[in-house]
Amino acid sequence: MEAITLRQLRALDAVAQARSITGAAQALGLTAPAVHSQLRVLEDAVGAALVFRDGAHAFQPTPAGEALLLGARRADAALRAALGDIEALQQGRAGRVVLAVVSTAKYFVPALVAELGRSLPGIEIILRVGNRDWVVAALRDGTVDMAITGRPPREPRVTAADIGPHPHVLIAPPAHPLAVLPEVPAQAILAEPLILREPGSGTRLLAQRFLDRLGEGQSYAAIEMDSNETIKQAVMAGLGIALISAHTVADELKSRRLVALRRPDLPIIRRWFLLHREDTPPTGAAGTVWQDILSREGRFLPAA
Repeated sequence: MEAITLRQLRALDAVAQARSITGAAQALGLTAPAVHSQLRVLEDAVGAALVFRDGAHAFQPTPAGEALLLGARRADAALRAALGDIEALQQGRAGRVVLAVVSTAKYFVPALVAELGRSLPGIEIILRVGNRDWVVAALRDGTVDMAITGRPPREPRVTAADIGPHPHVLIAPPAHPLAVLPEVPAQAILAEPLILREPGSGTRLLAQRFLDRLGEGQSYAAIEMDSNETIKQAVMAGLGIALISAHTVADELKSRRLVALRRPDLPIIRRWFLLHREDTPPTGAAGTVWQDILSREGRFLPAA
């Protein structure tokens, strides 16, 4: 194996195609003695004759030559495919991209990833979901290529692109006494059990700021839950009310299983951002995915 070179294999293939040393030399841009020499070295390496002259003085591959040609052509095809793959990677048409999203975004990002898969079939997109603290840590550690989240973090330093509005609503069951009010008083909200996400969640941070602003620091009864799904079910069961992303309850609001309470300061409109670490701008496949997501201009966001 160590003695066989691509040049020798190409010389053998050229002789088999041209049926002559001279024709092979012309095809390869070499002299006839150079082609003959490469054939002799190749035959010495494999320990068998690879070509013979038939009655018309044309060169034909021997059975050993046919076997080696088959392997050489397969190897050549594999190398060409590998070079094509490398070109695709360099041009951003192939590769693997890790996208991290906050858990609130899981209600629309899977559909986005499916659309990306259809438009970018050569790129594998790995979706990872966690709360805001986890996403920020993943960006800081460099274990993801990009992320979709709400408010961009201060650290690590990131480049953030606004991809659309992110409304938050205060939800209650349809039969709740506050559901019929044209404007819910602040004290009526603070008197209700309030269901919050776990520490580290961006939704929890937003809810705490909203409630602190309503009550100017007044205490309130809070229940902690670690997922939007659990919060929705708890509110529908009458356990309390909650400030939550409208994108997580779009179906429930449409079907009237939940209602959004009315106040002049609601909904709270935040923004969704696509971001990457400032010191590692996306290239190759990551750059292609970044541009594709931005080109959609937030059309993948649920109607709230």
